Amino acid sequence: MAETRQSDGLLTLLRGKEAALHRFDVRRDPDLLDALLDDGFHEIGRSGREYGKQSIIASLLQESADDAPEIRSQDYRLTLLADNVALLNYRSAHLHADGRVENHALRASIWKKTNGVWRLAHHQGTPTDRFPVA
Repeated sequence: MAETRQSDGLLTLLRGKEAALHRFDVRRDPDLLDALLDDGFHEIGRSGREYGKQSIIASLLQESADDAPEIRSQDYRLTLLADNVALLNYRSAHLHADGRVENHALRASIWKKTNGVWRLAHHQGTPTDRFPVA
């Protein structure tokens, strides 16, 4: 049972960190982004474009509050790959102020623990069919 509780605790922790990256206030704060993203961060977006840490931070800092949809995420699953490496899978979609829901994606994030701190090392988004958004 102790292992399950540890996994549940890690799922809660990483889900919180992942969800923070969905919030506009965090996406506009270069210091928070720097703290959440590993120095070797790599992303393959749902568009197929690739980003490194500095390019994704620059891109996020360009987002406008007027254009930024609310990012909804659900169905989180955690797989511990090693003591210091975890895979987080989930679904996401963009919810716009006018009620439109689009950009559904399956997401995979690899979180790495270095010096006692979990930071996002890799992220990939894959477009998917529409699904019910919680």
